[in-house]
Amino acid sequence: MKTNKLSNIAKGCLLAAAIILAASIKFPIWRIELNAPHYPEGLALEIHANDIKGDVDIINGLNHYIGMKTLHKEDFIEFTVLPYLIIGFAALFLITLLINRKKFLYFTLGLFVVFGIIAMIDFWRWEYNYGHNLNPDAAIKVPGMAYQPPLIGYKQLLNFAAYSIPDIGGWMFIGSGLLVVLATFWGWKKTSKIPNINAMLILLTVLSISSCTSKVDDIQLGRDYCEFCKMKISDERFGAAILSKKGKTIKFDDIACMKEFIKAGEIEKSNIKEMYLTDFSNNHTLIQATHAFLLKSETFSTPMEGNTAAFSSEDSMKKIMNESGGNIVNWNGFIQ
Repeated sequence: MKTNKLSNIAKGCLLAAAIILAASIKFPIWRIELNAPHYPEGLALEIHANDIKGDVDIINGLNHYIGMKTLHKEDFIEFTVLPYLIIGFAALFLITLLINRKKFLYFTLGLFVVFGIIAMIDFWRWEYNYGHNLNPDAAIKVPGMAYQPPLIGYKQLLNFAAYSIPDIGGWMFIGSGLLVVLATFWGWKKTSKIPNINAMLILLTVLSISSCTSKVDDIQLGRDYCEFCKMKISDERFGAAILSKKGKTIKFDDIACMKEFIKAGEIEKSNIKEMYLTDFSNNHTLIQATHAFLLKSETFSTPMEGNTAAFSSEDSMKKIMNESGGNIVNWNGFIQ
């Protein structure tokens, strides 16, 4: 029998969503990190619902040199409005629970999605204004250069690597929204012809993950530099790259350079998402290191004398091995 009332599961999801969303005010919602060689520990802006914290004074000092406006809490009306909006939506979740009608739940979900979209547009607008509206009398001026941080993910800004990611409060915000989505889908299962809620949730999860998946950047010959030896990458056959968990691509002109970079502690192994090697015999594309076949031969004249090449297939490796000799190398043993 069809009913317009909410199930107990949907009510539980709404209650949890309200509690989590209200609690998110106590934590930073978003985080912008800036990493550079002269700031080995990095700089960070922690954006709360009602404040901006972190290394604000240091970043303001740096911004002054390139003509960006300094950051002050008082300049953002969002810090006044946002806490009330968050509490308002937490209250709306509870009201939806008490009204106990599916149509009102659908309205609540739609309104929350619109709020999230508007919030991200406003954040992008703020980043754009601060990155593009520069003081023409700044001490450092780079023609055509803007300093807008990424909305989400990684972006190189001069010698700074900028990362923009949700913080604890942001993930709580997202989690509360997913709970409302779960409550809505559960209601659809009870009243529609959709046969399996699990299939829908799996599809939603896959789409969410795929939309946030970071990819390794291709190596640009003659433009990119090796992160370890600082030489310009000019040989397309022996390159390598690290994709960090924050989405940054770190490039090398030799597999040996990547090995020494990791060995020197320039990046923590826990911060490595994936490592890639250039396929020696297949259009020199990047392949995952764990799937590659390695051959070491003195006939390989690599940029930093690593003398090791990677192949996407065992057959292509053995073909070169029959022509040039050499020894097969185990990747796990090589990278240790």
